[in-house]
Amino acid sequence: MSKKIILFLSSIFTLVLTPKVLAHCPLCTIGAGAAAAGAVWLGVSKVVVALFIGAFSMSMGMWFSRVLRKKGNYLPFQSTLIIIGIFALTIWPLIPIFKAVGPLYLSFIGDYGKTYAFDYSLVSALFGGLIVFISPHISKKITEIRKGKIIPFQGIILTFLILIISGGIIQLIV
Repeated sequence: MSKKIILFLSSIFTLVLTPKVLAHCPLCTIGAGAAAAGAVWLGVSKVVVALFIGAFSMSMGMWFSRVLRKKGNYLPFQSTLIIIGIFALTIWPLIPIFKAVGPLYLSFIGDYGKTYAFDYSLVSALFGGLIVFISPHISKKITEIRKGKIIPFQGIILTFLILIISGGIIQLIV
């Protein structure tokens, strides 16, 4: 069997066998992963791809932390540890693939300034994770401002809009 068929079948089995839970939006999780794959296919910057991978991994961490919370809290800060663990275990192995190291010049250090090697992809992945983490809070604020009225798919639209705008800005800058 080819790798693509095995990947497809394992994805179908995972979707079918996963119990229904009220977790972080599964559409956001799948959408962030699809956006990262689409970015690779379109040939955009590695830093932008790292943004989407960071968003995907944060979304996965939030999703799994809520799945396990329903079964019981066994550790203090269990949800936080799960989110950080899944984020780190997703990003860390992928950093060599998406590595984009560049200069970071700090003019205020020393007489002539200092230049450091700076991993743009890691910072971009952290920023993507931050976007996914704060977008539900922004969505709630929008709902409060609109006096309880929700736009259909408001959370996913907001998350993707922020990710796409951020990715566009990063693509133009880097």
